[in-house]
Amino acid sequence: MPAPERIPPRRMTSAEPVPQSTDEAYALLERGEMTVRGAIREASNAVLYCTVALDGSEVPCVYKPVAGEQPLWDFPDGTLAQREVAAFEVSRACGWDLVPPTVLRDGPYGTGMCQLWIAADPDAELLALVEDEEPSEGWKAVGFADIGAGRTALLVHADDLRLRRLAVLDAVINNGDRKGGHLLPADDGALYAIDHGVSFHAEDKLRTLLWGWAGEPLPEEAVAALHRLETGLLPGGTLAGRLGELLTQAEVAAVRGRVTRLLETGRHPEPGGKWPAIPWPPV
Repeated sequence: MPAPERIPPRRMTSAEPVPQSTDEAYALLERGEMTVRGAIREASNAVLYCTVALDGSEVPCVYKPVAGEQPLWDFPDGTLAQREVAAFEVSRACGWDLVPPTVLRDGPYGTGMCQLWIAADPDAELLALVEDEEPSEGWKAVGFADIGAGRTALLVHADDLRLRRLAVLDAVINNGDRKGGHLLPADDGALYAIDHGVSFHAEDKLRTLLWGWAGEPLPEEAVAALHRLETGLLPGGTLAGRLGELLTQAEVAAVRGRVTRLLETGRHPEPGGKWPAIPWPPV
């Protein structure tokens, strides 16, 4: 695979066109002509910055070919792209649209995940390290982090409804790698989340920076979203069928089981203790 030009970190620029709807974006991603423009070199797997064009419309996107995936000891080889698409399907079924439109399609380097490019608003503040024992108003504590020279700081995230929705989504998909760099707040007030390749394992692997609501009651809108998922995951349900095309039967059953447990407890999950609760590095 040739080495495309390096692409800088995601930043909001007025030159990037945005589709008018999820359906429009989905059609562009699924059927548009893809052109590779560069590579994001910091990623552990091959991540290419591209554009897709169809009927006079063009949008930027991220293309992750299966051929560029690095093997993982605990996930089957060549399945990360499908998991990224499955995360989009679950997000859409929740009614929250937290994951950018994502499809599985052929591209210049074979089958891969193609996702609408979302540039982050550099002024948005969702995470912080503070030298206080307790978070200030509007923030939730995650835990203390070593910042060097024998000093620690409290890692906090915003007490933000968008993040709370994402915490619920991550619990459903069993996200094993929710880092700060995967949060993309847009300048229109929307929040998007990316990089869901290590999700949907049948065993509990939830690792996230969004533990601030651990053990707290789920908000009513989260319970409503979980009931929508529960219905979609019934045998013959739309979501069950779509996930069945992307995941194993055991993984789909595990999704159904996590939704059921969340509804039974009515609370945000707490760290289980079997795995590190926070991903490393955290950003």
